[in-house]
Amino acid sequence: MKLATDKIIAEVKDGIGWLTFNQPEKRNAMSLEMWQGTADALDAFAEDDAVRVVVMKGAGDKAFVSGADISQFEKSRSNAEVAAQYADVANGARTRLWDLDKPLIAQIRGYCLGGGLAVAMAADFRIASDDSQFGIPAARMGLVYGYEGIKALVDLVGPGMAKHILYTARRYPAEEALKMGLIEQVVPAADLDAAVLETATQIARNAPISIRGTKKIVREIATRDRAPDFDMMEALGREALDSADYREGRTAFMEKRQPVFSGT
Repeated sequence: MKLATDKIIAEVKDGIGWLTFNQPEKRNAMSLEMWQGTADALDAFAEDDAVRVVVMKGAGDKAFVSGADISQFEKSRSNAEVAAQYADVANGARTRLWDLDKPLIAQIRGYCLGGGLAVAMAADFRIASDDSQFGIPAARMGLVYGYEGIKALVDLVGPGMAKHILYTARRYPAEEALKMGLIEQVVPAADLDAAVLETATQIARNAPISIRGTKKIVREIATRDRAPDFDMMEALGREALDSADYREGRTAFMEKRQPVFSGT
């Protein structure tokens, strides 16, 4: 499967869905068309059983996503009414990022700012090059982030550091972002592609039913606005025990071979 527009490239290879934000001349700033393309690509990945894990990355070596495409602000975000129309498309893509039941990795090199950091925070984890920079410049533009964006930030770094990031609007180098918990791994820029590919390949070889259930349970544990659904989490465990993947995992272990999982 290969889905490509001028600004979004989506392709599948060896169980990995690669989603590339392709506007390097603007440091991959997200335009309205890119948000829509992202939603379309994620829908395609979600429906494709060959895709075991998804990796997001930016084209070129300057940015993952540097934020929103400000050149569109006069047209698409000039006032609250017009901005609401823009938000419908962007929020639809963000919802697909958050709701994807397959593992999602953010491969980050260069700038990861504003809306770009919001995209990265929707991933299950973030692997960044040592020359990356992170920040949210909303306070320099008179913007207020919504509930989902701020909650994601607080969940990663805690309320105090979240306020530090939002109040100061400063940029943080990769090592500092790692220490605060904003990202999970930092590697030399030259090793980034190989490090992400290695991790994605390891995930793609593991049992999809196990990973899907684990992702749902971690998400449930992180939910704070209601009591955890223990019945649902128990059912996920029973589903795994009754699965073909569990039988294959046991058999492969006894036969001392690499398991081949079907996702069922």
